[in-house]
Amino acid sequence: MALFVDLNVVNTTDRKRLQSLIETAAHLGYSTVALNHVVELQGKRQEIAKPTSVSELFPSPPIVQGRSKPIKIMTRLTVIVSDASHCNDLRSTSPHTRSYDVVAVLPKTEKLFHVACMTLDVDLICINVVEKQPFHFRRPSVNGNIIMSSAAERSLELRGPYDIANLGLLFGLSEGDAKAAVSTNCRAALLHGETRKTALGVIYTVRKAPAVEEKDEERPLSKRAKTKSD
Repeated sequence: MALFVDLNVVNTTDRKRLQSLIETAAHLGYSTVALNHVVELQGKRQEIAKPTSVSELFPSPPIVQGRSKPIKIMTRLTVIVSDASHCNDLRSTSPHTRSYDVVAVLPKTEKLFHVACMTLDVDLICINVVEKQPFHFRRPSVNGNIIMSSAAERSLELRGPYDIANLGLLFGLSEGDAKAAVSTNCRAALLHGETRKTALGVIYTVRKAPAVEEKDEERPLSKRAKTKSD
């Protein structure tokens, strides 16, 4: 059975609405959702707030429909960038972004989109499909795995994972790619986020070869005397 994921449930201060969203997602069969916190960078060195504590919001998450496990609730940060300096700010705020499970970037220009694809260490690169973009997307830049999410603010805006996969067919995805867009590709993004948060370096060790025994005549006289038998 596939594990379905929605990586964009809009975070809100309305606790009851948020709980209703999570309960609906679990009822529809989503095993994991991400609460999305959106920040539009404006000035330099802009502070990024820490994510809301999920354990405080949901001490007992609802059980996923058709499964015996509770839904997993992750945190996501989406940073809107409109200037090249914002990319530097995104790199320099790693202590803040590291506290989120998923980090996404939404570039506003073609140049920034290319920078995001090639250099930024983020988990997702966002495209707002409901707005006309000021540039065309080149196939090599978007040739990686694709995910689809709801951006739901209310329970009625959520759709079942199979409905979302069927929508992917209308976008030109194959049946397998459309299903992966709400399952395996999402889990790959979560795994990338986990390694981004925890991987600090790699230590490579090599066993040292045993030293070549010194020739007897090259040893000091004191050592030669100890090795000779009477």
